[in-house]
Amino acid sequence: MFPFFPFSLLLRPLLGVSPRFPRRSPLVSSDPFWDFSVRAELAWIRIFEIDIVYLQLFEALRCHGVWPQEGGMRSGFDTPASSARNSFEPHPMIAEAWDALRKSLVYFRGQPVGTIAAIDHASEEVLNYDQVFVRDFVPSALAFLMNGEPEIVKNFLLKTLYLQGWEKRIDRFKLGEGAMPASFKVLHDPVRKTDTLIADFGESAIGRVAPVDSGFWWIILLRAYTKSTGDLSLAETPECQKGMRLILALCLSEGFDTFPTLLCADGCSMIDRRMGIYGYPIEIQALFFMSLRCALAMLKHDAEGKEFVERIVKRLHALSYHMRSYFWLDFQQLNDIYRYKTEEYSHTAVNKFNVIPDSIPDWVFEFMPTRGGYFIGNVSPARMDFRWFALGNCVAILSSLSTPEQSMAIMDLIEERWEELVGEMPLKISYPAIESHEWRIVTGCDPKNTRWSYHNGGSWPVLLWLLTAACIKTGRPQIARRAIELAESRLLKDSWPEYYDGKLGRYIGKQARKFQTWSIAGYLVAKMMLEDPSHLGMVSLEEDKAMKPVLKRSSSWTC
Repeated sequence: MFPFFPFSLLLRPLLGVSPRFPRRSPLVSSDPFWDFSVRAELAWIRIFEIDIVYLQLFEALRCHGVWPQEGGMRSGFDTPASSARNSFEPHPMIAEAWDALRKSLVYFRGQPVGTIAAIDHASEEVLNYDQVFVRDFVPSALAFLMNGEPEIVKNFLLKTLYLQGWEKRIDRFKLGEGAMPASFKVLHDPVRKTDTLIADFGESAIGRVAPVDSGFWWIILLRAYTKSTGDLSLAETPECQKGMRLILALCLSEGFDTFPTLLCADGCSMIDRRMGIYGYPIEIQALFFMSLRCALAMLKHDAEGKEFVERIVKRLHALSYHMRSYFWLDFQQLNDIYRYKTEEYSHTAVNKFNVIPDSIPDWVFEFMPTRGGYFIGNVSPARMDFRWFALGNCVAILSSLSTPEQSMAIMDLIEERWEELVGEMPLKISYPAIESHEWRIVTGCDPKNTRWSYHNGGSWPVLLWLLTAACIKTGRPQIARRAIELAESRLLKDSWPEYYDGKLGRYIGKQARKFQTWSIAGYLVAKMMLEDPSHLGMVSLEEDKAMKPVLKRSSSWTC
């Protein structure tokens, strides 16, 4: 038995370079040191490709039964279901985390079907933290899959699929058939000894907004279950096939859109309160892209599925081009936008969205390093939201929405702006915070989203698993290790808070729940991924060579 080991990490010190792509062509350089560094960089990239091939071979052996399912894919941490073959001492937080995660399990008729959002006995108001949220359960599901316990994930997928079939009404309006619930809860009747499911499709949420991301997370989790277990039978059932088609029918429907991106209301995702993300938020677009690629791999090519496969392929090409062309921002692109002409007409326009350069906020000029870049928060007519959103950028890396060069640039940005984006507790959900008059206008004076709190620049430990996955995929595990060490210094001592406040994430959030389940699960997933990088295959998709990156010289102004 041999575990997966990234050879690139072993050989990298011999090369003396970091896993970054060259920033300029050696053809235009006469510097001998530059030429050597480029050759060294390319050598590192080639070695990293060997890692990917090795990982794919490892997955193929496991899926075909050559590699053992039981024990071989479980975490080496000291958990009830883990193997005892590991000799190293696990971090003392691990056992505490698993204990807390198991206490959050929800049972329906004797079977575990999910984990509740939080078990904070000190809080007087339960609100909806006693429910199983679709998006919240994803890191819990990944933790159980990595620990060799797939049944709870299968139960969850089937129960939410069952809820999708319910008639969904808010007041007198009927929601689309494919909408997935934001959450559900189990009501236990001890007298009649019955369990009842109650679902929330947005009718009870703050703002009454349906969750656009729930369906995407469901598809992504179904693919993760399939990759982890090697069991294709669940995804191939008529029920799951129909569930995927219903979700896809909602987001692939034709309308008045001129862009391949999805038009969304504020509060439709993890940021579930008014925060100015209406329009085409990066989080939704990245999840949309990833779910389309996951569905493409799982849909049957039968009479019903074939039509959707064709529509997905067309949408993926259009969406990848749009996002890579118009949402991407780096130093050069920022400079180009700064020099944009306005009021351009016809198909030859460079400033296609008529963005006024004076609308660029002052902070972004200081924030943008010469090396690095990211997908901005939103692009729509005459509007660009330059804020950084962690979830969307991490998912862009995992789904290969970003090109390899863009993925490396995102990681460069995190390294260059560590204090702003990570600080003392990973990871800022958004940056920077909006405040003063802008806060009053954008949030409607929301007392929960004050500056550097909650969704307005708060620090969310759950994002640790996404950061770790992105780090491993881009060959930067040292970044993840550094972030995990920061989290370990506080999380257990602070009783696993939901989020942290302050510019550096130093303070426990003013309304943060303790023993927040996805804070616990996010930490466990991050640790297990670092221990066994082959787990990355559950949540990572390699670049589709058919969707070639846009190669163009910037021409935002003429001389």
